[in-house]
Amino acid sequence: MCGIVGLFLKNPKLEPQLGAMLSKMLETMTDRGPDSAGFAVYGSDGVSDAGSVKLTLRGPGPEALRSAVAKMEQALALSAPATERDTHTVLTVPATREAEIRAWLQANAAGIDVVSAGRRMEIYKEVGLPASVAERFALENMSGTHGIGHTRMATESAVTTNGAHPFSTGTDECLVHNGSLSNHNDLRRRLRHEGLSFATQNDTEVAAGYLSWRMREGASLEQALESSLTDLDGFFTFVVGTETGFAVVRDPIACKPAVMAETDDYVAFGSEYRALVGLPGIDTARVFEPEPAKVYAWERQVERSMGADHASGERL
Repeated sequence: MCGIVGLFLKNPKLEPQLGAMLSKMLETMTDRGPDSAGFAVYGSDGVSDAGSVKLTLRGPGPEALRSAVAKMEQALALSAPATERDTHTVLTVPATREAEIRAWLQANAAGIDVVSAGRRMEIYKEVGLPASVAERFALENMSGTHGIGHTRMATESAVTTNGAHPFSTGTDECLVHNGSLSNHNDLRRRLRHEGLSFATQNDTEVAAGYLSWRMREGASLEQALESSLTDLDGFFTFVVGTETGFAVVRDPIACKPAVMAETDDYVAFGSEYRALVGLPGIDTARVFEPEPAKVYAWERQVERSMGADHASGERL
């Protein structure tokens, strides 16, 4: 049993409040997952340089991360601006050197993991109660256009940070999952033949890899999720984030709880309705249970006008 939350903002005026709203939603799901927690936030602006990408690193602590980054910069003749948040550090690096940086860290920085990569996405996760995890990384102060979160109750594997959600296997792509997949071992082998790599034995990481592979092959987020309904065996509710999108799907049996709310300002998801009750305007929202085997997806449309970005959400 785990808890999932998600929030996609249609109204840009709410973007400074994204972290505060998501934090309260995550904390409400504590009894569904007290072992570990994590979240992904899509910042409002992202990296300013189109040729750059943000790498979120996780390590034993700030000093270990600081030391590893300094050694990497010296070895690769690279300057990587960093933002430190407890056991995680976000580096801004040239996109063309991402593979080189990953390879150096893997070979020379034991205990330092790359959690995610993206122009706008940052992922943070740790062992502990959801409220504690949110406080450690100052989720309440983060702003953005959308975010997803997860509280984990470990039932099939040890309580470790590596087992915490979200999982990401693609740039600006991540997934949280409530349920269990029965064919993840076979699918993991198939995806490795397609060039994907996995850091854990977690079935959710395989699901994330599957969606990234489908989208790499040209599928839209909605199409990738539709394919998952036939290619993935088991019970699942997925909430997925991409740079511009937010989506939800439940397996054909839909035994895992799920509820959604939509207003003119936002779309919200929770494993239970109580995760949504603190949201503004919830009393007049359209509240519904997502149907089995049906993809619900929203896209953030970005348009250039007078040199500024304007975002709006549309249901696909």
